Amino acid sequence: MKLFNSLGRELQEFKSITPNEVKLYTCGPTVYDYSHIGNLRAYVFDDTLRRILTNAGYNVKHVMNITDVGHLVSDDDQGDDKLEKGALREQKTVSEVADFYIKAFENDISLLNILEPNAYKGPHGKYARATDFIDQQIEIVKLLFEKDIAYRTKQAIYFNTSKLPDYGKLTEQKLDDKEVAARAEVVSDDQKENPQDFALWFFTVERFANHSLHWNSPWGEGFPGWHLECSAIIHATLGEPIDIHTGGVDHIGTHHTNEIAQSEAAFDVKLANYWLHNEHLLVNGRKMSKSLGNYYRLQDVIDKDIEPLALRLLFLQSHYRTQTNFTWDSLEASAKFLKRIQSWSDLSFQIDSSIQKASLNDIEDALRDDLNTPLALSRLSSIISDKNNTPDHEFLVKLDAVLGLELSNRLDLSDEDKKLIVDRTRARKNQDWSESDKIRDLLLEKSIELNDSQDRTIWSRV
Repeated sequence: MKLFNSLGRELQEFKSITPNEVKLYTCGPTVYDYSHIGNLRAYVFDDTLRRILTNAGYNVKHVMNITDVGHLVSDDDQGDDKLEKGALREQKTVSEVADFYIKAFENDISLLNILEPNAYKGPHGKYARATDFIDQQIEIVKLLFEKDIAYRTKQAIYFNTSKLPDYGKLTEQKLDDKEVAARAEVVSDDQKENPQDFALWFFTVERFANHSLHWNSPWGEGFPGWHLECSAIIHATLGEPIDIHTGGVDHIGTHHTNEIAQSEAAFDVKLANYWLHNEHLLVNGRKMSKSLGNYYRLQDVIDKDIEPLALRLLFLQSHYRTQTNFTWDSLEASAKFLKRIQSWSDLSFQIDSSIQKASLNDIEDALRDDLNTPLALSRLSSIISDKNNTPDHEFLVKLDAVLGLELSNRLDLSDEDKKLIVDRTRARKNQDWSESDKIRDLLLEKSIELNDSQDRTIWSRV
């Protein structure tokens, strides 16, 4: 199995730290608002990676965080806390905002058939909330103070990037270059020693004097910076080093760079062996923005009577490392492709099935080559186009295991209704049109509509 490692920027043969086991950490949402379809592309990517690793025989231990404190409007420690802004916008408490959008996130995840994390069970469920790991975050800051890598100002505690020779190795950018690029004029704390130093802990003073969420620490009351939570959660749940860490390409320059720095400085061990990043989703060729009127959620897809899995399929039609342009036309085309796959999967109970093992091997080979989902779907399309290739249930189960399109269990038909469709297929083959029409009418009374093509029958609910 080959994966493109952002650390080194090359395609590498994947080797797990422990045989037959993978420790996987994926960056989750900041729950101050609904997830948009660009966010959802990232979670489909994470889910596809996990499915392919499982299919390859690995026991995947998967943890995902949820940010419910500390994420500022800017990744560079500037601006207001996103959760605080959400609470002010909606006239609710921060906890109420977080709880509401976590439920919305979990609903979207379910509709897209994305597997929940499986390696953590905390007081709030299977997702690791930042606020459940405050003590662990404080412990990391203590370690960094002991190693003289952290320092405090009146406003915050910072990580001193000049103390780490390989800071920025994920971006392959030297610290001197980052110093030139850092915008000193936007740094709100004039006591910072270096413009690129990042906050580990904010004190409840000045701009954060009235911050809703705050905790006691050895240095004073405050709350953690955004980057710290992932380091603390990984250390507490999976332990370093982990095999794979994922996120969006926008995480490379700041969030993941800072995460690596603080974890490896604190624990003297590599944080992750492989870093995988998905590219952005564009909408009509432009960055998604509410001001441009091209900002969409999964609910917008549903409101257009398009099945959520059509969006999942649309994401799979592009490689995770390429930018994808979303349009409603492309989603409509994806919905038609999904219907085509579904109608083919219906053949698994309508007629004798015989799918070659080699067909599944072709699909799996494509997926194990850096998650080449476009090639896998191209091969699936070729299989469907061959009238001699009809699926059996076992094939659909294996296909679902890697693509997550719910083909093997979508037939929410009773055994009686399935038998009626099979009987009607047999009647049509025997040119018994009277019996065929009788069964069609009987199924229609049950709100099951049949549409016949030359080689198959497609059913749908009406």
